[in-house]
Formats: sequence, structure tokens, C-alpha cells
Amino acid sequence: MAAAAVYFVELQAAGRPATTQRSYGMALLRWFRFLWAVEVAWREATRIGARDFSRWIQIGAKPVRPHWRAPDKPVVVKPKRVNAVTGKRPPGEKYALSTIAHCETVLRSFYAFHLDAGTGPLVNPFPLARAKRAHAHHNPMDRFEPQRAGLYRPRQPKRIPRQIPDEVFNDLFARLSSDRDRALVAFWVSTGARAAELLGVLRSGADPGQQLITVVRKGSRAMQQLPASPDAFVWLRLYQQQIHGLAPAGPDDPLWWTLRKPLRPLTYHAARAMFVRANALLGSNWSLHDLRHTAAYRLARDPGMPITDVQWVLGHASLTTTQIYTTPTPADVIDAVVAHHRRRAEPRPSAEPEPLGYRKESLDVLFGRRDS
Repeated sequence: MAAAAVYFVELQAAGRPATTQRSYGMALLRWFRFLWAVEVAWREATRIGARDFSRWIQIGAKPVRPHWRAPDKPVVVKPKRVNAVTGKRPPGEKYALSTIAHCETVLRSFYAFHLDAGTGPLVNPFPLARAKRAHAHHNPMDRFEPQRAGLYRPRQPKRIPRQIPDEVFNDLFARLSSDRDRALVAFWVSTGARAAELLGVLRSGADPGQQLITVVRKGSRAMQQLPASPDAFVWLRLYQQQIHGLAPAGPDDPLWWTLRKPLRPLTYHAARAMFVRANALLGSNWSLHDLRHTAAYRLARDPGMPITDVQWVLGHASLTTTQIYTTPTPADVIDAVVAHHRRRAEPRPSAEPEPLGYRKESLDVLFGRRDS
């Protein structure tokens, strides 16, 4: 599609990374497939078509693809239940609300771009919501939210990121099978770096002396040094000794390599498969991104760690994004309430003030006490 190609050129010129362009492309592909099914050209799409697409994507099922190893084998959709260890629900058969909202945003910006260029319809089929009275019923203690969003953008529930409890993390860490995997997980859970950011570290980016590791940030593409735990560098040294002489060790070579020969730079999908295998032994379904949530939660709950420092470590552009990690988990709230009841059950000290360096006979005269 020439229209999509021009739009991607605009995204690339605006500095959007390849991952963002891919997610935008998937959203456009869903829309074009819908238009092809109803036999409507993209320039002829109306608000009615956009409304029907928004209805379909909310109730329709995601396409199921056969496994590449058995393309002729019929796909059997098994019922998915909440994981007993993590309490997380696996990806469902329908599109998530976040995916639907992202798709609406992409399509609205796609048509807005072509409206400005004069190559699209006269009216954007994905309009903004109807304007309301400015700041109506606004709580002065809350920040001002954007006044207008997409008309067909669904409301999303406020999500609290899940963090891995310490005892569960220890069990998961014990099931890792190599020093490389232990080093990766230790870095993820201590630096809060994204999975792709850590996998892109070069050999020269690790500084054990200063306990720093240099990553390239996902959004800004800026290089940033992140402090890591000492045990992460211990596992890193053990891993480097294991592959010594087998993998290139130049300063501009990748830090992480596969363990099977021929050695290749470790990719995200290979690292994810490693973590899935460890999860299978534990019976859990934690993700690599949950390690970042765990690091953020540990930092934000530390009373000696300013929230602005946590924001810098995580690379958040807005402080409000970092503040979601200050919300306690149900387990922490339960522990705090149980400790409160325990303190209430303890005997209270006497209300009578203890003499602080004063003579007893002087206090008796002052308070009018008499010896019985």
C-alpha cells in the first residue's frame, strides 16, 4: 500500500524506532483487512465504517496461526485459566483493550496525516470525542487530563503492574540453567532495564569496577549508565569465563551470546524462550517485563530512594508513570494490617509520666500527693 508506505516514511523521519513502526503497521493491517472484507477503499471510509470496525475488533477473535513446525496440523484452542502461581491471566482469544485503544490512535493519526497532505478523505473517519465543558468537576488535587480523546477509543481500567514476590523470585532464579541466564535475570531485576535494552549492551558497556552497565534507551535512543547489583556482575564474570575464547570479545561486540555452537548474538525471542522454560518448571507465567516491574517496585518502596531517582533509572518521561509503582500490592497491605493488629494487641505502657531526673518528693509536693 502506497498510502501506508508514505506514512511509515513520515514515522521514520520523526525518529520512531523500528518497534514502533511495526506496531503501527499491525494496527493498519487490521484496518485494511477489514476494508478489504467489506470492499471499501481506504479513501472512501466513513465514520460508519470506523464505528463498525471498532465494534468488530472489540467482539471479534484474534486470528489463530498454525505452528511453523506443523503448518498442516489443526490448531486446537485450549481454555485458558488464571495461573495459580502468579494470578495472571494468559492472553485471551480476543483483542485486549490496550490493543484496541492503540489501534484507534494509529488509525486516527494515519488519516490526520493524509488529511494534512491532501491525499485522504475530506473528513477523518476516526474523529475525536465531542468536546465537553473545560475542566468540569475537576478535583484541584488531581492533574489535568487531556480533554478530548478518540470517539471510538474504549476506556481502559487502571492497571497496577505485577511484581514478582521475593520468595517466588528466589524459586524462579534457582531454576535457571546457566550462568548467562542468571546474569541476565540479575541485571534485569536490579537495573530495571527493558529486555531489549539489556540485550543490546556491548562488551564495553559493562563496567564491573563502578558496577554500571550502559544501555541504549528505547524511546530517546540515548545512552545511559545504570547501576546494577554486585551479584549480577559476579554471574556475568562466570558467564564470560565460560565463553572465553569462543565468542568475539572486542569492545564493540555484543555482550550476550547463545550457548549453542555456532555462537550467535542473543536475541529477544531466544531470551524469552529461556525464561519460559524456567517458568514451566515453576508452573508460573511471569514475563521478562515483569522483571522490570519488580525492579521498579523494589526501588519505589524503598523509603531512602527518591521517586525522581526511580524515574531516572526507569527512563520515564513523566513522573506520573513512575508513581504507579508506589501503589502497594495486596500482599503488602495484608502484612501491614496484620502487623497493625499485632501492635494493637500488645500491652500499652502506663499513661503516668515517668520522672525524668526529678526528685520524687518534689513531684509529690508539685502534684499534691500524700503518703498513705
